[in-house]
Amino acid sequence: MVHVNIFDTTLRDGEQSPGVNLNQLEKLEIARQLERLGVDIMEAGFPASSQGDFEAVRAIARTIKNCSITGLARATKSDIDIAWDALKDAAEPRLHIFIATSPIHMQYKLMKKPEEVVQTAVDMVAYAKQRFPHVEWSAEDASRSDLDFLVQIITKVIDAGATVINLPDTVGYTTPEEYGRMFRYIREHVPNIHKADLSCHCHDDLGMAVANSLAAIENGVTQVEGTINGIGERAGNASLEEIAVALNIRKDKYPFTTNLVLKEIKRTSDLVSRFTGMKVPPNKAVVGKNAFAHESGIHQDGVLKNALTYEIITPELVGVASNDLILGKHSGRHAFKEKLEQMGFSLAPEKLNEAFQAFKQLTDRKKEVTDEDLFTILTDIQTASVEVKKYELVAFQVQYASANLPTATVALTTPDGERVETARTGSGSVEALFNTLEALVKEEIHLTDFNLSSVGKGRDALAEVHVKMTVNGAQVSGRGSAQDVLKASAKAFLNAVNRVFFNQNATVTEPAAL
Repeated sequence: MVHVNIFDTTLRDGEQSPGVNLNQLEKLEIARQLERLGVDIMEAGFPASSQGDFEAVRAIARTIKNCSITGLARATKSDIDIAWDALKDAAEPRLHIFIATSPIHMQYKLMKKPEEVVQTAVDMVAYAKQRFPHVEWSAEDASRSDLDFLVQIITKVIDAGATVINLPDTVGYTTPEEYGRMFRYIREHVPNIHKADLSCHCHDDLGMAVANSLAAIENGVTQVEGTINGIGERAGNASLEEIAVALNIRKDKYPFTTNLVLKEIKRTSDLVSRFTGMKVPPNKAVVGKNAFAHESGIHQDGVLKNALTYEIITPELVGVASNDLILGKHSGRHAFKEKLEQMGFSLAPEKLNEAFQAFKQLTDRKKEVTDEDLFTILTDIQTASVEVKKYELVAFQVQYASANLPTATVALTTPDGERVETARTGSGSVEALFNTLEALVKEEIHLTDFNLSSVGKGRDALAEVHVKMTVNGAQVSGRGSAQDVLKASAKAFLNAVNRVFFNQNATVTEPAAL
């Protein structure tokens, strides 16, 4: 059995998904869960892209100790210097440096000749190696690069100190046969390839990211890169949970092992989904809510007689509980604290008390409290403290009748502590509420997406709202939950607005595309 390292880029490539805007505490929570999941390398971000990303990468590097933390850098000394400042306190710091190698990228994006690209790559790898014990070098758009040119540049960057060679399918163009053949060619023609690990990084534009990654593993790759739930730019990245479960279920085909704790998959998926606002499709492999559902009578009969007739993956394997009802109205603080620890949350005493009070309030209104309910409470409690609060909801009222125009009245406190109040109308209750909120805040708002879902089941389920909007030209997302749909909507709106102030010092550069 050959061991394959798992390189998770949820916090870097995954966060580049349109509309995703994670704050520092949300990134830390995801990082802690990725550590529990057992990833070997965690790409915490792109430190040179913004002050906010730099601080988040540094916080993760100082917090996570059971896996190697890396950051992305362009092939420039300034990016490398900034990355070192962010990562130097990590238990095992490493750098991920990239430069494009395909003819189209070199000519039109870099505007460099091939020999100039080779020299830049060699110089920057050597420069990074002066500080970082591990340097991963990526050939952006490798799958559309000339193979002999790849052989030339890979040979030289390994001599310069690269310890990992990553050949990404940046635009999701290649096929499994082509991708596997590329790695075979590199292994056969790069004379010093034994001095570095080979890594794959696949995008899903043609729906082949997981298949391409498995083909790469079959052809000598010992590191696979991807994201939780397959999130990422455009159609996303290879889904790490799908790769891990495929390797586990098909050991006969894939004699490879990973360090992933498979029972942590569902919890990790849920956390990433909630924080990013990117819902997992019901039919998503491994973690979709229909992955273990059977409607066909023939299927139901077979599963009842023997689950293996139609279930090749057991729910328990990936951490799907058969019954998630856990606490109730009479549960005490000790049992509540124990449950939080089982769910992977570690709260300071004051936050624990706040969460417990929120839980008790929920039990007064809800007969059954599920894991999903607790998860919502905990994530809201954890992320609330990181926001630089600018606007606070004091009170609101919405008047609606079938014969009247919906009208919302809202009272807020402003960044200066002033209480303001006004009323507006709309064609529906949510529109009236959002029109009123928009009138009260000074920022320029443009709502681009509104998504409402229930947390759990039943008429007393919590409502969760995700919004995407531009605030003063910056794209942000917001999240809010409450038993009342309108209250959840108001919280999501203000959550998005307040995020802009948290990131107001962030000067974002062009995102990287690997």
